[in-house]
Amino acid sequence: MTAALHDEDARTGPGGSRATNGEIPREHVLYEEVLPGGCHWSLVINRGWTLRLTDLEGGANVAALLVNKDDKAERYCMPDTLKAQHTAVLGQGLVCYTDMGRILMSITGDTCGGHDTLCGTTNASLVTGRFGGRTYQEARNDWHRNGRDSLLVELGRWGLDRRDLVPNINFFSRVAVDTAGRTRLLPDHSAPGSHVDLRAEMNVLVLLSATPHPFHPAGDYPRKPVRMTIWKSGPAGPDDPCRRSRPENERGFRNTEALFAHETPGAEILPFVPFAQGIGGAA
Repeated sequence: MTAALHDEDARTGPGGSRATNGEIPREHVLYEEVLPGGCHWSLVINRGWTLRLTDLEGGANVAALLVNKDDKAERYCMPDTLKAQHTAVLGQGLVCYTDMGRILMSITGDTCGGHDTLCGTTNASLVTGRFGGRTYQEARNDWHRNGRDSLLVELGRWGLDRRDLVPNINFFSRVAVDTAGRTRLLPDHSAPGSHVDLRAEMNVLVLLSATPHPFHPAGDYPRKPVRMTIWKSGPAGPDDPCRRSRPENERGFRNTEALFAHETPGAEILPFVPFAQGIGGAA
């Protein structure tokens, strides 16, 4: 693994957050590390920071859980994320909701798209049956990890447990459903160098597992590395594309910003607005 940590501040433009699908200026980078294929990782991404995940070789899968670091009972909610934005997959311009109507992270840049939200992650029996069993005692760091146990290990580091193992996002993987209702993984969906940018709208505990997608075909255990880059991008501005992409997202941003209004001099504290109610009354 390689890691770097820098202290330089980053300036934001007049619209608030700096979003880019290109190179990140090195002076803005706070942290960078490569997550080897099959391994797991967790870290707190502060509000106004962006995490870029880059698929270095193509064909990666990253199972992700998102938790409000300041109130760990609040976490990523797949049903609310999908129904509020009228989608079944995630991509640029969309956001990740909690079940409190607040936004954990926004997808500000994405060269892959179609990220799976429905299929969950692997468990020990699935990995053994599909790729063969290799224990740590037999293979040391090349043993066959599974997504469920990997995420449970990372949850445990932060005082969480199996009760907090909710449906996850699978970044870089896309599935298709045919007319008979059969679901399959689309091969070679993510090209080498594909990346997705996740901007934190609150202080977010991010937990990742670079283990295979549960629909990955049998064969050799895939080990696809992913580079993680964190930089200070700034929070969303009033005309942010993620805020404007769906009517519900404006409410989600207002609900989230109310948590941090005390940090912004002169900010207006707006009441909590549930999905079923518009800003000015019933939707």
